[in-house]
Amino acid sequence: MTTSTNLLRTKSPGFGLGLRPVHYPDFLREKQAVDWLEIISENYMVPGGRPIAMLDAIRKDYPIAMHGVSMSIGSTDGLDTDYLAALRKLVNYVEPMWVSDHLCWTGVHGRNSHDLLPLPYSEEALRLVVAHVKQVQDLLGRRILLENVSSYLNYRASEMSEWEFLREVSEQADCLLLLDVNNIYVSSINHRFSAIDFLNHLPVERVQQIHLAGHSDHGDYIVDTHDHPVADPVWELYRYTCSRFGEIATMIERDDHIPALEELIAELDRARSISAESFEKVERAA
Repeated sequence: MTTSTNLLRTKSPGFGLGLRPVHYPDFLREKQAVDWLEIISENYMVPGGRPIAMLDAIRKDYPIAMHGVSMSIGSTDGLDTDYLAALRKLVNYVEPMWVSDHLCWTGVHGRNSHDLLPLPYSEEALRLVVAHVKQVQDLLGRRILLENVSSYLNYRASEMSEWEFLREVSEQADCLLLLDVNNIYVSSINHRFSAIDFLNHLPVERVQQIHLAGHSDHGDYIVDTHDHPVADPVWELYRYTCSRFGEIATMIERDDHIPALEELIAELDRARSISAESFEKVERAA
């Protein structure tokens, strides 16, 4: 794949939500105060039926981003060619703004754990991931975005920090990043590192999208669960993220205990306000 190093992230389309079936009727009934929508790729890798019919109807009014959970970009088994073929077919059909997945592995020996498992941050893992990203980008003919996952353990084999690993992957593979601010916060608490240091060491020009979500606090540790509103410390971290990275496409994820669409739009409006305030503050300081 031939890409220009001068054209990295694209202009932000604004503020979006993850499209969930419970909200199909809302989006079909009338235009909502949402700039764009993100779909879970695997939910639409089907030969027709209701998911595709709903997507076809809704995407007439909203730009779409595709977000996967099964690429397993860090798998030592190699990438699943059948999965990639299905992904390419969906990409060609939907023509999304961009395609993303997670910087993780999801299984071994053909078995899917249905979890986003963290990688050791080693030179060996780096070479593997970079090769896989290039393989996917060559197949799709476009850059992909990789998302940082939340984690609950460290590997003895790690030779660098998570942010160093992310930076090296994005630069060596010439891909972009999906920055999950909640995941940074979760991992910073669990592993006792500075979330600000994490953000300060990432390449600004490679961050294309931001995720915001809720988590569950268990006292000694917290878990990324996507079943609560965005927590106040995550909003504060988002405020800093906006001041460092500028205007970035931002969306709210909610996958359990999903509230009425109006409640999610109210959260999205809070993101809009924080982003606007941060942008104005940076402009005044310039």
